Amino acid sequence: MALFYRGVDYTPSSATAAVSPGKVGGRYRGLDWRFRHLSKPVVLPTNLDLLYRGVAHHLKAAEGPAQPVQTAEASAPVAANGRSHVLDELSRRLMMSHQRLIRIRQQSMLLRGTEQIGLHVNVRNFWNRIQGKVHPTFRLNYDRSRVSMS
Repeated sequence: MALFYRGVDYTPSSATAAVSPGKVGGRYRGLDWRFRHLSKPVVLPTNLDLLYRGVAHHLKAAEGPAQPVQTAEASAPVAANGRSHVLDELSRRLMMSHQRLIRIRQQSMLLRGTEQIGLHVNVRNFWNRIQGKVHPTFRLNYDRSRVSMS
């Protein structure tokens, strides 16, 4: 049976393995079952001619020792590493400020709630947290609006 996928025709070829019946077996919900063992181990070919969407791809073996790294190219990863450090710091700062805003929203909501029901308790210093984390359900339903950011 010929198959056609994304403009490429191919004929499927199922892999077959020689198996021998095992000694363990039985019945499960009215059906017979039995373990089967491979007669010989499967050896996969090491040299493959890969084909993806009709385009051949060949793997090249490493030829000889690797080239020594030059000093001009060595300075480029350091600069990229420095930039990634700055990006990490900026993303951390954004996350911390976002968490602080959520905490302020949650505290003001708690204060308004206690005033509405008539409790005379100082809840300004109350913060329900474990190791400084914002409760996940609070982030989902009382976060800043995504519409205002567009």
